[in-house]
Amino acid sequence: MNKGDYSKYTKRSIRSLQPYQAKEMPCKVKLDANESPYRPLEETMDKLSGIPLNRYPDPGAKELRKTIARDLKIAPDEILMGNGSDELIYYLIIAFGGPVLFPVPTFSMYGIISRALGEEHIGIPLDKDFDIDTGKMLAAVKKHKPKLVFLSSPNNPTGNCFSSDRILKIVEQAKGIVVVDEAYQPFSSDKGFVPLLKDYPNMAVLRTLSKIGFAALRVGFLLGDKGLVREVNKVRLPFNLNALSQAAALEGLRDRRAIQSHVKAIASERGRMFRELDAMPGINPYPSEANFILFSTDNAHALYLKLIRSGILVRDMSGAIRNALRVTIGTPEQNNFFIEALKKATGRKK
Repeated sequence: MNKGDYSKYTKRSIRSLQPYQAKEMPCKVKLDANESPYRPLEETMDKLSGIPLNRYPDPGAKELRKTIARDLKIAPDEILMGNGSDELIYYLIIAFGGPVLFPVPTFSMYGIISRALGEEHIGIPLDKDFDIDTGKMLAAVKKHKPKLVFLSSPNNPTGNCFSSDRILKIVEQAKGIVVVDEAYQPFSSDKGFVPLLKDYPNMAVLRTLSKIGFAALRVGFLLGDKGLVREVNKVRLPFNLNALSQAAALEGLRDRRAIQSHVKAIASERGRMFRELDAMPGINPYPSEANFILFSTDNAHALYLKLIRSGILVRDMSGAIRNALRVTIGTPEQNNFFIEALKKATGRKK
């Protein structure tokens, strides 16, 4: 064996995988990762100093689950906490297996984790409006009998919510579990599917604190029937959510007014950004219910490189959607900087 060559020892499903690349690039304005530009916990961090770091954290995150349960009007045993939504997606696929079905383009981790675990995965293209193609999805449900269906709504990277009636048709037809991933729900006018969980035992909902200002904490949670949660909990690693994240999340959730203020500010800036982009010749933004805007343009990769040279990092989505970039909504100052740089890069500066 050549030194450093271990590929022949790995599972076949792993050999063709590439590590997920979370790009870290020096830039003046970072608008590529759908993070909140606001830092709501700065004034409360001193309250975390008394956490005993020599002790393991609460394995079930009981206080955090109680708080979330109270907010969402569900029972604590209908919640499973995870180290971000990614970990919970991993646990769902371990617990229920494949085939795994999802529309495309969507959040890449559904496919990546399925591949890593050696499970069959099927991507069904969205329709021309980036909504679920009901006919094709229902045909795939009938043909492949998926154990899991993932539906990200609002969807990343397109930003739109899927039609509720289309989601429910899939829930009603599927024999497996349908997971509605609501990572961006706080920014949406859609109230989400949590109130419907009691009516559809084969539906689960994913939520996260990452998009509303707590990305560093890595706190995600799965909501669903307590029997479903119990099965997924069987594969959860012990102490998966550290004590600092639990305590910081509790402090953050107690300051709902600040969170709501930041979410409202981001939604307002999203509207302004859309109007600015829509007014630019050659820039075609898509309506968004998330904290980002997808837009298409000629030669998106060249524009992406020009923006980097201007000190702005956005996300090049051309691998999923032809000639498309995705920009996260930042502060008004960051957004102004982006708009001016975009005008200059496209030769349309006033």
